[in-house]
Amino acid sequence: MKLSLAAAALVLAFGLSFADGRAEVLVEPIAAANARLGRGINLGNALEAPVEGAWGVTLKAEYFKAIRAAGFDTVRLPTKWSAHAAKEAPYAIDAAFAARVDWAVEQATANGLNIVVNVHHYGEMDKAPDEHLARLAAIWTQIAERYRNRPASVYFELYNEPHDALNAEKWNAAIPVLLAAVRKSNPTRPVIVGPVSWNAIRALESLRLPETDKNLIVTVHYYDPFKFTHQGAGWVKGADQWPALSWTETEAEQAAVRGDLEKAATWGREHGRPVFLGEFGAYGKADMESRVKWTRFVRTEAARLGMSWAYWEFCSGFGAYDAKTGNWRKDLKTALVGSTTR
Repeated sequence: MKLSLAAAALVLAFGLSFADGRAEVLVEPIAAANARLGRGINLGNALEAPVEGAWGVTLKAEYFKAIRAAGFDTVRLPTKWSAHAAKEAPYAIDAAFAARVDWAVEQATANGLNIVVNVHHYGEMDKAPDEHLARLAAIWTQIAERYRNRPASVYFELYNEPHDALNAEKWNAAIPVLLAAVRKSNPTRPVIVGPVSWNAIRALESLRLPETDKNLIVTVHYYDPFKFTHQGAGWVKGADQWPALSWTETEAEQAAVRGDLEKAATWGREHGRPVFLGEFGAYGKADMESRVKWTRFVRTEAARLGMSWAYWEFCSGFGAYDAKTGNWRKDLKTALVGSTTR
């Protein structure tokens, strides 16, 4: 049958096939779904704060437009659902907060951006996973049902940076439970999941994923050398006393970063899982020249190794964008996306 231009566009954008005039969703290969994430940026310090605005960032429609115009493909939306869900079963999510996340999803979609919706900063789960797993699964049941009819540009990420008591044993046991909550309503949507120890590359070897679920993307975070990327960070104990460090792209510095990222890429190849570098960035207390060099090198290495990525973050302490002036920090933006402007 002949397709209209609009129908042909749907085939390309969302994997739709047409038979007897009806549309049916095809499952996009997960490697292609990861590649489509492409170049991303985190909308950090907004919806993962206890209350939006408490950490200095309130999302605006203009941010999504600026991100797309700059040449990014994806936004990652850190979200503290646990602060807006009931403490008792069935753990209902607050309607006003859910509507706010809806708005962000709609802004991303309207601007041609993919969006990664995650569960962020559920501290109680990290401290007492046995007590909170049922609540987290119920939260995911609600999120998944809410977005079941959204386009393929909406991705789910099960959990940000499991750590503390949420160790490898507990996390590996939790993953199938959370995936079951998602798959009831979203059987083929790409789901992002990472290892323990704050999504550390070194922890990939402990990650166990259900072999039968092929629609998974593995995420890692990267902030090494940590005393460079987090110098002066007020939330890191003692960081305000660390000496100022630069990153000057020496052969040794490059080799260290390259070696770390190659470990992640090798793990992905060996396990048949595409890799998403979900966070990387250098805090604003480091000198800008070093931040730019480190950011550019991490980004180019990730791309060379076939990883999609999302910079941490848009307009706060690590920000590539200055919300006060409404302008990108030009050198950081160029380090991430070159001179691309849509």
